[in-house]
Amino acid sequence: MDFEPTTEQRLLIEQVRRFVREEILPLEETLDPDASELPATDLARLVGKTKAMGLYGIDIPREFGGPDIDIVTRTYLAIEMAQHRAGLYVPCYGAFGGAGLAQLFEANDDQKERYLFPTLRGEKKAFFGLTEPSGGSDPARAIRTRAERRDNGWVINGSKIYISGADRAQYGIVFARTDAAKGRGGITCFIVDAGTPGFHVRRVVHTLRSSSYATELEFTECWVSDHQVLGEVNKGFAIANDRLSRQRIPYAAGCIGVAIKAQEMALEWSKIRETFGEKLANRQAIQWMLVDNELEIRTATYFTLVAAEKARRGEPFRTEAAMAKLLASENGGKVVDRAMQIFGGMGMTKDLPLERWYREMRIRRVGEGPSEVQRMVIARDLLGSKLR
Repeated sequence: MDFEPTTEQRLLIEQVRRFVREEILPLEETLDPDASELPATDLARLVGKTKAMGLYGIDIPREFGGPDIDIVTRTYLAIEMAQHRAGLYVPCYGAFGGAGLAQLFEANDDQKERYLFPTLRGEKKAFFGLTEPSGGSDPARAIRTRAERRDNGWVINGSKIYISGADRAQYGIVFARTDAAKGRGGITCFIVDAGTPGFHVRRVVHTLRSSSYATELEFTECWVSDHQVLGEVNKGFAIANDRLSRQRIPYAAGCIGVAIKAQEMALEWSKIRETFGEKLANRQAIQWMLVDNELEIRTATYFTLVAAEKARRGEPFRTEAAMAKLLASENGGKVVDRAMQIFGGMGMTKDLPLERWYREMRIRRVGEGPSEVQRMVIARDLLGSKLR
Protein backbone atom coordinates (compact mmCIF):
# COMPACT_ATOMS: atom_id res chain seq x y z
CA MET A 1 0.00 0.00 0.00
CA ASP A 2 1.20 3.51 -0.88
CA PHE A 3 0.73 5.88 2.05
CA GLU A 4 2.33 8.97 0.57
CA PRO A 5 -0.20 11.75 1.32
CA THR A 6 -1.93 13.26 -1.68
CA THR A 7 -1.66 16.96 -2.46
CA GLU A 8 -5.08 17.55 -0.90
CA GLN A 9 -4.15 15.59 2.21
CA ARG A 10 -0.92 17.56 2.56
CA LEU A 11 -2.85 20.83 2.48
CA LEU A 12 -5.20 19.62 5.21
CA ILE A 13 -2.32 18.29 7.30
CA GLU A 14 -0.56 21.66 7.07
CA GLN A 15 -3.77 23.48 8.02
CA VAL A 16 -4.16 21.42 11.19
CA ARG A 17 -0.45 21.60 11.99
CA ARG A 18 -0.56 25.38 11.74
CA PHE A 19 -3.71 25.50 13.87
CA VAL A 20 -2.03 23.52 16.64
CA ARG A 21 1.11 25.64 16.45
CA GLU A 22 -0.58 29.04 16.30
CA GLU A 23 -3.77 28.51 18.31
CA ILE A 24 -3.36 25.62 20.75
CA LEU A 25 0.25 25.82 21.92
CA PRO A 26 0.09 29.52 22.91
CA LEU A 27 -3.06 28.87 24.97
CA GLU A 28 -1.40 25.97 26.77
CA GLU A 29 1.33 28.28 28.03
CA THR A 30 -1.25 29.88 30.32
CA LEU A 31 -3.14 26.73 31.35
CA ASP A 32 -2.55 24.34 34.22
CA PRO A 33 -0.32 21.49 32.94
CA ASP A 34 -3.12 19.01 33.63
CA ALA A 35 -5.92 21.10 32.13
CA SER A 36 -8.41 19.22 29.98
CA GLU A 37 -10.68 22.12 29.01
CA LEU A 38 -10.37 25.62 27.59
CA PRO A 39 -12.28 28.64 28.85
CA ALA A 40 -15.63 28.80 27.05
CA THR A 41 -14.73 31.98 25.18
CA ASP A 42 -11.50 30.49 23.82
CA LEU A 43 -13.20 27.27 22.79
CA ALA A 44 -15.99 29.15 21.00
CA ARG A 45 -13.42 31.21 19.14
CA LEU A 46 -11.48 28.13 18.05
CA VAL A 47 -14.63 26.29 16.99
CA GLY A 48 -15.46 29.28 14.81
CA LYS A 49 -12.04 28.96 13.18
CA THR A 50 -12.35 25.22 12.50
CA LYS A 51 -15.81 25.73 11.04
CA ALA A 52 -14.40 28.42 8.75
CA MET A 53 -11.69 25.92 7.74
CA GLY A 54 -14.39 23.40 6.86
CA LEU A 55 -12.91 20.92 9.32
CA TYR A 56 -15.37 21.01 12.20
CA GLY A 57 -16.78 17.56 12.95
CA ILE A 58 -14.34 15.66 10.75
CA ASP A 59 -15.93 12.33 11.77
CA ILE A 60 -19.41 13.40 10.70
CA PRO A 61 -20.77 12.02 7.40
CA ARG A 62 -21.99 14.49 4.81
CA GLU A 63 -25.60 13.35 5.25
CA PHE A 64 -25.49 14.73 8.79
CA GLY A 65 -23.83 18.01 7.85
CA GLY A 66 -20.18 17.02 8.22
CA PRO A 67 -17.25 17.42 5.81
CA ASP A 68 -17.29 13.67 5.07
CA ILE A 69 -13.53 13.22 5.24
CA ASP A 70 -12.33 9.67 4.55
CA ILE A 71 -10.81 7.68 7.40
CA VAL A 72 -7.27 7.68 5.98
CA THR A 73 -7.24 11.47 5.85
CA ARG A 74 -8.80 11.61 9.32
CA THR A 75 -5.97 9.42 10.56
CA TYR A 76 -3.36 11.81 9.21
CA LEU A 77 -5.19 14.72 10.84
CA ALA A 78 -5.61 12.88 14.16
CA ILE A 79 -1.83 12.47 14.28
CA GLU A 80 -1.43 16.24 13.94
CA MET A 81 -4.21 17.13 16.40
CA ALA A 82 -2.55 15.17 19.20
CA GLN A 83 0.74 17.05 19.12
CA HIS A 84 0.21 19.24 22.17
CA ARG A 85 0.14 18.77 25.94
CA ALA A 86 -3.50 17.64 26.25
CA GLY A 87 -3.51 15.96 22.85
CA LEU A 88 -3.94 12.41 24.10
CA TYR A 89 -6.91 13.25 26.28
CA VAL A 90 -8.72 15.97 24.31
CA PRO A 91 -7.18 16.65 20.89
CA CYS A 92 -7.25 20.43 20.40
CA TYR A 93 -9.64 20.62 23.39
CA GLY A 94 -12.58 19.69 21.17
CA ALA A 95 -12.11 22.59 18.75
CA PHE A 96 -12.58 20.25 15.79
CA GLY A 97 -15.76 18.79 17.27
CA GLY A 98 -16.54 15.23 16.35
CA ALA A 99 -19.32 12.76 15.83
CA GLY A 100 -19.99 12.26 19.52
CA LEU A 101 -21.31 8.72 19.75
CA ALA A 102 -21.14 7.25 16.25
CA GLN A 103 -23.67 4.59 17.25
CA LEU A 104 -26.35 7.26 16.93
CA PHE A 105 -25.89 7.32 13.16
CA GLU A 106 -27.94 4.12 13.27
CA ALA A 107 -30.68 5.71 15.39
CA ASN A 108 -34.26 6.04 14.19
CA ASP A 109 -35.56 9.42 13.04
CA ASP A 110 -37.02 10.38 16.42
CA GLN A 111 -33.77 9.51 18.24
CA LYS A 112 -31.73 11.48 15.71
CA GLU A 113 -33.83 14.56 16.35
CA ARG A 114 -33.67 14.20 20.14
CA TYR A 115 -30.06 13.06 20.52
CA LEU A 116 -27.88 12.87 17.41
CA PHE A 117 -28.44 16.31 15.90
CA PRO A 118 -28.23 18.21 19.22
CA THR A 119 -24.99 16.35 19.94
CA LEU A 120 -23.52 17.23 16.55
CA ARG A 121 -24.45 20.87 17.13
CA GLY A 122 -22.68 20.81 20.48
CA GLU A 123 -25.89 21.31 22.44
CA LYS A 124 -25.75 17.96 24.23
CA LYS A 125 -23.02 15.76 25.64
CA ALA A 126 -23.20 12.00 25.99
CA PHE A 127 -21.39 9.14 27.69
CA PHE A 128 -20.66 5.59 26.53
CA GLY A 129 -21.68 3.09 29.23
CA LEU A 130 -20.17 -0.32 28.55
CA THR A 131 -17.54 -1.25 31.16
CA GLU A 132 -18.65 -2.83 34.45
CA PRO A 133 -16.97 -3.63 37.79
CA SER A 134 -17.06 -7.30 36.81
CA GLY A 135 -14.61 -6.62 33.99
CA GLY A 136 -14.19 -4.56 30.84
CA SER A 137 -11.93 -6.63 28.59
CA ASP A 138 -14.66 -9.12 27.74
CA PRO A 139 -17.84 -7.04 27.71
CA ALA A 140 -19.92 -9.73 26.03
CA ARG A 141 -19.53 -11.95 29.12
CA ALA A 142 -18.84 -9.34 31.79
CA ILE A 143 -22.07 -7.37 31.39
CA ARG A 144 -24.23 -8.07 34.42
CA THR A 145 -26.41 -4.99 34.20
CA ARG A 146 -29.84 -6.34 33.27
CA ALA A 147 -32.87 -4.88 31.57
CA GLU A 148 -36.24 -6.61 31.95
CA ARG A 149 -39.47 -5.98 30.09
CA ARG A 150 -41.96 -4.19 32.32
CA ASP A 151 -44.81 -1.68 31.93
CA ASN A 152 -44.40 -1.27 28.17
CA GLY A 153 -40.73 -0.54 28.60
CA TRP A 154 -37.56 -1.78 30.28
CA VAL A 155 -36.30 -1.68 33.85
CA ILE A 156 -32.51 -1.48 34.17
CA ASN A 157 -30.59 -2.66 37.23
CA GLY A 158 -26.81 -2.75 37.56
CA SER A 159 -23.72 -0.57 37.46
CA LYS A 160 -21.02 0.77 35.16
CA ILE A 161 -17.52 2.00 35.96
CA TYR A 162 -14.70 4.04 34.39
CA ILE A 163 -17.23 6.01 32.35
CA SER A 164 -15.94 9.36 31.11
CA GLY A 165 -18.07 12.47 31.29
CA ALA A 166 -21.23 10.91 32.71
CA ASP A 167 -21.56 13.59 35.38
CA ARG A 168 -21.69 16.32 32.74
CA ALA A 169 -23.69 14.52 30.07
CA GLN A 170 -27.33 15.01 29.15
CA TYR A 171 -27.71 11.36 28.19
CA GLY A 172 -25.75 8.19 27.59
CA ILE A 173 -25.72 4.92 25.69
CA VAL A 174 -26.00 2.03 28.15
CA PHE A 175 -25.55 -1.65 27.37
CA ALA A 176 -27.56 -4.17 29.38
CA ARG A 177 -28.22 -7.89 29.20
CA THR A 178 -31.75 -8.64 28.03
CA ASP A 179 -31.42 -12.39 27.43
CA ALA A 180 -29.11 -14.31 29.76
CA ALA A 181 -29.21 -17.42 27.59
CA LYS A 182 -27.82 -15.78 24.45
CA GLY A 183 -24.40 -14.48 25.53
CA ARG A 184 -23.31 -11.64 23.27
CA GLY A 185 -26.55 -12.16 21.35
CA GLY A 186 -28.55 -11.11 24.39
CA ILE A 187 -27.30 -7.55 24.91
CA THR A 188 -29.36 -4.47 24.12
CA CYS A 189 -28.35 -0.84 23.80
CA PHE A 190 -30.45 1.81 25.57
CA ILE A 191 -30.40 5.61 25.51
CA VAL A 192 -30.74 6.84 29.10
CA ASP A 193 -31.36 10.51 29.87
CA ALA A 194 -29.65 12.20 32.80
CA GLY A 195 -32.18 12.66 35.55
CA THR A 196 -34.07 9.47 34.75
CA PRO A 197 -35.36 8.09 38.07
CA GLY A 198 -33.20 5.20 39.24
CA PHE A 199 -30.07 6.37 37.41
CA HIS A 200 -27.35 8.36 39.12
CA VAL A 201 -23.61 8.92 39.14
CA ARG A 202 -22.51 7.05 42.24
CA ARG A 203 -18.99 8.46 42.54
CA VAL A 204 -16.02 10.01 40.81
CA VAL A 205 -13.09 7.68 40.08
CA HIS A 206 -9.75 9.50 40.11
CA THR A 207 -7.10 8.28 37.68
CA LEU A 208 -3.53 8.96 36.57
CA ARG A 209 -4.85 11.92 34.61
CA SER A 210 -4.81 14.12 37.74
CA SER A 211 -7.34 16.83 36.88
CA SER A 212 -9.47 14.44 34.83
CA TYR A 213 -11.49 11.53 36.08
CA ALA A 214 -13.97 8.78 35.31
CA THR A 215 -17.25 7.92 37.04
CA GLU A 216 -19.16 4.97 38.43
CA LEU A 217 -22.84 4.71 37.51
CA GLU A 218 -25.69 2.95 39.28
CA PHE A 219 -29.04 1.84 37.90
CA THR A 220 -31.77 0.85 40.38
CA GLU A 221 -35.20 0.05 38.92
CA CYS A 222 -34.43 2.57 36.16
CA TRP A 223 -37.36 2.51 33.73
CA VAL A 224 -36.97 3.53 30.08
CA SER A 225 -39.49 3.26 27.27
CA ASP A 226 -39.24 1.20 24.11
CA HIS A 227 -38.42 4.46 22.32
CA GLN A 228 -35.09 4.46 24.16
CA VAL A 229 -33.86 1.22 22.58
CA LEU A 230 -31.06 2.00 20.12
CA GLY A 231 -31.07 -0.48 17.27
CA GLU A 232 -32.66 -3.85 17.84
CA VAL A 233 -33.28 -5.76 21.03
CA ASN A 234 -30.53 -8.31 21.76
CA LYS A 235 -28.27 -6.86 19.07
CA GLY A 236 -26.51 -4.21 21.11
CA PHE A 237 -23.16 -5.98 21.25
CA ALA A 238 -22.70 -5.51 17.50
CA ILE A 239 -23.09 -1.76 18.05
CA ALA A 240 -20.46 -1.78 20.80
CA ASN A 241 -18.06 -4.02 18.90
CA ASP A 242 -18.15 -1.92 15.75
CA ARG A 243 -17.47 1.20 17.79
CA LEU A 244 -14.52 -0.37 19.57
CA SER A 245 -12.89 -1.57 16.34
CA ARG A 246 -13.31 1.75 14.53
CA GLN A 247 -12.23 3.85 17.49
CA ARG A 248 -8.92 2.00 17.71
CA ILE A 249 -7.68 3.71 14.55
CA PRO A 250 -7.86 7.36 15.73
CA TYR A 251 -6.87 6.12 19.19
CA ALA A 252 -3.67 4.75 17.69
CA ALA A 253 -3.17 7.91 15.64
CA GLY A 254 -3.23 10.02 18.80
CA CYS A 255 -0.48 7.89 20.33
CA ILE A 256 1.59 8.33 17.20
CA GLY A 257 1.14 12.10 17.22
CA VAL A 258 2.41 12.42 20.76
CA ALA A 259 5.32 10.06 20.05
CA ILE A 260 6.32 12.18 17.04
CA LYS A 261 6.30 15.32 19.17
CA ALA A 262 8.29 13.65 21.96
CA GLN A 263 10.86 12.47 19.40
CA GLU A 264 11.15 15.97 17.93
CA MET A 265 11.76 17.38 21.40
CA ALA A 266 14.37 14.72 22.19
CA LEU A 267 16.20 15.27 18.90
CA GLU A 268 16.36 19.02 19.40
CA TRP A 269 17.50 18.71 23.02
CA SER A 270 20.18 16.14 22.19
CA LYS A 271 21.75 18.60 19.74
CA ILE A 272 22.08 21.43 22.26
CA ARG A 273 22.55 19.69 25.61
CA GLU A 274 26.17 19.12 26.70
CA THR A 275 27.36 16.76 29.41
CA PHE A 276 31.01 16.28 30.30
CA GLY A 277 32.02 18.45 27.36
CA GLU A 278 30.08 16.50 24.72
CA LYS A 279 26.72 16.97 23.02
CA LEU A 280 24.20 14.26 23.85
CA ALA A 281 23.70 13.73 20.10
CA ASN A 282 27.30 12.54 19.82
CA ARG A 283 26.84 9.77 22.38
CA GLN A 284 26.03 6.34 20.98
CA ALA A 285 23.70 5.51 23.87
CA ILE A 286 21.53 8.52 22.98
CA GLN A 287 21.76 7.88 19.24
CA TRP A 288 20.45 4.36 19.67
CA MET A 289 17.57 5.58 21.81
CA LEU A 290 16.60 8.03 19.09
CA VAL A 291 16.91 5.36 16.41
CA ASP A 292 14.68 2.98 18.38
CA ASN A 293 12.16 5.79 18.77
CA GLU A 294 12.07 6.40 15.03
CA LEU A 295 11.71 2.72 14.19
CA GLU A 296 8.81 2.31 16.60
CA ILE A 297 7.04 5.46 15.40
CA ARG A 298 7.28 4.44 11.76
CA THR A 299 6.15 0.88 12.45
CA ALA A 300 3.08 2.05 14.37
CA THR A 301 2.27 4.63 11.70
CA TYR A 302 2.40 2.05 8.92
CA PHE A 303 0.07 -0.40 10.66
CA THR A 304 -2.35 2.36 11.62
CA LEU A 305 -2.57 3.55 8.01
CA VAL A 306 -3.07 -0.05 6.84
CA ALA A 307 -6.04 -0.37 9.19
CA ALA A 308 -7.43 2.97 8.02
CA GLU A 309 -7.07 2.04 4.35
CA LYS A 310 -8.84 -1.28 4.82
CA ALA A 311 -11.65 0.48 6.67
CA ARG A 312 -11.86 3.04 3.85
CA ARG A 313 -12.21 0.26 1.28
CA GLY A 314 -14.94 -1.42 3.30
CA GLU A 315 -12.78 -4.49 3.92
CA PRO A 316 -12.57 -6.35 7.25
CA PHE A 317 -10.13 -4.43 9.43
CA ARG A 318 -10.64 -5.65 12.99
CA THR A 319 -7.29 -7.45 13.15
CA GLU A 320 -5.42 -4.54 11.56
CA ALA A 321 -7.05 -2.11 13.99
CA ALA A 322 -5.93 -4.32 16.87
CA MET A 323 -2.38 -4.34 15.51
CA ALA A 324 -2.44 -0.56 15.16
CA LYS A 325 -3.75 0.05 18.66
CA LEU A 326 -1.31 -2.43 20.19
CA LEU A 327 1.76 -1.06 18.43
CA ALA A 328 0.89 2.62 18.77
CA SER A 329 0.06 2.50 22.48
CA GLU A 330 3.04 0.34 23.46
CA ASN A 331 5.55 1.96 21.11
CA GLY A 332 4.34 5.44 21.97
CA GLY A 333 4.86 4.77 25.65
CA LYS A 334 8.42 3.63 25.01
CA VAL A 335 9.17 6.69 22.89
CA VAL A 336 7.95 9.07 25.59
CA ASP A 337 9.88 7.15 28.25
CA ARG A 338 13.13 7.45 26.28
CA ALA A 339 12.51 11.14 25.65
CA MET A 340 12.12 11.68 29.39
CA GLN A 341 15.40 9.85 29.96
CA ILE A 342 17.17 12.03 27.42
CA PHE A 343 15.89 15.19 29.13
CA GLY A 344 16.96 13.86 32.52
CA GLY A 345 15.55 15.71 35.53
CA MET A 346 13.77 18.25 33.36
CA GLY A 347 11.81 15.43 31.73
CA MET A 348 10.22 14.59 35.09
CA THR A 349 8.86 18.09 35.63
CA LYS A 350 5.64 19.75 34.52
CA ASP A 351 7.72 22.34 32.68
CA LEU A 352 7.52 19.90 29.76
CA PRO A 353 4.54 17.88 28.52
CA LEU A 354 6.47 14.60 28.67
CA GLU A 355 5.42 13.58 32.18
CA ARG A 356 1.74 14.08 31.31
CA TRP A 357 2.15 12.08 28.11
CA TYR A 358 3.86 9.34 30.13
CA ARG A 359 0.79 9.01 32.35
CA GLU A 360 -1.61 9.24 29.42
CA MET A 361 0.28 6.61 27.45
CA ARG A 362 0.06 4.22 30.37
CA ILE A 363 -3.72 4.56 30.29
CA ARG A 364 -3.71 4.02 26.52
CA ARG A 365 -2.38 0.51 26.95
CA VAL A 366 -5.69 -0.31 28.66
CA GLY A 367 -8.24 1.99 27.00
CA GLU A 368 -10.16 0.71 23.94
CA GLY A 369 -9.14 -2.81 24.92
CA PRO A 370 -5.87 -3.66 26.72
CA SER A 371 -2.79 -4.92 24.91
CA GLU A 372 -3.56 -8.49 25.93
CA VAL A 373 -6.97 -8.35 24.25
CA GLN A 374 -5.43 -6.94 21.07
CA ARG A 375 -3.02 -9.87 21.03
CA MET A 376 -5.93 -12.24 21.54
CA VAL A 377 -7.78 -10.70 18.58
CA ILE A 378 -4.71 -11.06 16.38
CA ALA A 379 -4.09 -14.64 17.55
CA ARG A 380 -7.67 -15.62 16.72
CA ASP A 381 -7.15 -14.39 13.19
CA LEU A 382 -3.85 -16.25 12.86
CA LEU A 383 -5.24 -19.49 14.26
CA GLY A 384 -8.63 -19.55 12.61
CA SER A 385 -10.85 -17.72 15.16
CA LYS A 386 -11.30 -20.88 17.24
CA LEU A 387 -9.47 -19.81 20.39
CA ARG A 388 -11.45 -19.53 23.62
